[in-house]
Amino acid sequence: MFNRLAMPILMETLGTPLGFYVSHVGPQNQFVHLWAYEDMADYERRCRARDTHPDFPEYLAASGHLIVAQETRLIKAFEMPGWR
Repeated sequence: MFNRLAMPILMETLGTPLGFYVSHVGPQNQFVHLWAYEDMADYERRCRARDTHPDFPEYLAASGHLIVAQETRLIKAFEMPGWR
């Protein structure tokens, strides 16, 4: 369902993801996807495009019963002095 209904919308509105991840240790049955944004304004613009996409409600209606919890994190790259 995600590949068929969500991914076309996400690729159109959010761009190409950096990756998809699952945990083998710790909380199970979690799916993490990572996207890159230029800045907070870019993030807000792309999320607004996703949320207002005419096909997005179909995905939400089809997947709502499958989602138990959802979390958004905005992370920033950190340069560790002396590392690498």
